[in-house]
Amino acid sequence: MSDPATEIARRLSENAEAVCRRYLSNGRREGHYWMVGDIHNVAGRSLYVRLSRSADGRGAAGKWTDAASGDHGDLLDIIATSCGHSDFRETLEEARRFLSLPPAPVASRNPAPRKGPAGTPEAARRLWAASKPMAATIARAYLAGRMIHALAPSEPLRFHPHCFYRRSEDDAPDTRPAWPAMIAAVTDLEGAITGVHRTWLHPETADKAPVAYPRRAMGHLLGHGVRFGRAAPVMAAGEGLETILSLRQLLPSMPMIAGLSAAHLGALAFPAGLRRIYIARDDDTAGAVALAVISERATAAGIETVPLEPECDDFNGDLMTLGSSRLGASLRLQLKASDRRVHF
Repeated sequence: MSDPATEIARRLSENAEAVCRRYLSNGRREGHYWMVGDIHNVAGRSLYVRLSRSADGRGAAGKWTDAASGDHGDLLDIIATSCGHSDFRETLEEARRFLSLPPAPVASRNPAPRKGPAGTPEAARRLWAASKPMAATIARAYLAGRMIHALAPSEPLRFHPHCFYRRSEDDAPDTRPAWPAMIAAVTDLEGAITGVHRTWLHPETADKAPVAYPRRAMGHLLGHGVRFGRAAPVMAAGEGLETILSLRQLLPSMPMIAGLSAAHLGALAFPAGLRRIYIARDDDTAGAVALAVISERATAAGIETVPLEPECDDFNGDLMTLGSSRLGASLRLQLKASDRRVHF
């Protein structure tokens, strides 16, 4: 028989949207997710809660992730934070009231360790300063394994040989506390570093490290991103680093920015003078939402948006599966004629 906490968590997941509407009231539903700024119910789009189980069975209803901090948890965490509980028994009682369950004695459990505050921009800048160029590192080998070879020395990418990894409840108890990592600088419109993105890597395979969350961002991300090239009237934006780096294999002269998540792609700040932005969306529900949100914002600002559609799940999938020639042909068909002449 399951313990009371597990059973209550299961019942909450069956009513995930109702929980979100009650305890994350400043958010809103977008597709299969509830989007809000953070677990403290700040308005925004950084934290997303899955409202239904994913088709492949890997994503459970009620699980949430904050793209800005890398924090994650379940609906009991949300209730505890919303109500300011210091004792897990209080959270279980509140959940019972929400679910209209009768009060009942519950076995106390040790509260989960409190998460530390999200990484600050200062911490992000220290990590960036402690990192080194990527040449001849496993970070460069990792990208080569994704068919990403052409990298300019000015790219906002570095390597850290021993980057701290905070183990989560989804990691094995013996998960190592540090791994090599590719570090990407997140900057604002003025070029100041506001955060970093880390991709932890396995030192022997040059693939992602065998941890539950091999990619995490820290610092202030909302409106910012990883920028490739100087701002210009025509730019491209996408979700992930590998999406943007794949496009840059074919369009190295076009300035681009990686938002690092669908939510942050939709919230990107537009540089002055921008008149057309290509949106390299991922082929999923979150990608469709991001495209709709950023298109609405851009149109209101007088900026033309042009979607770039991958043939596979994303553009790195296109590059690896279809090859650069076919990806280039697809991009030529999707770019405006004037931009084809400049960038091809």
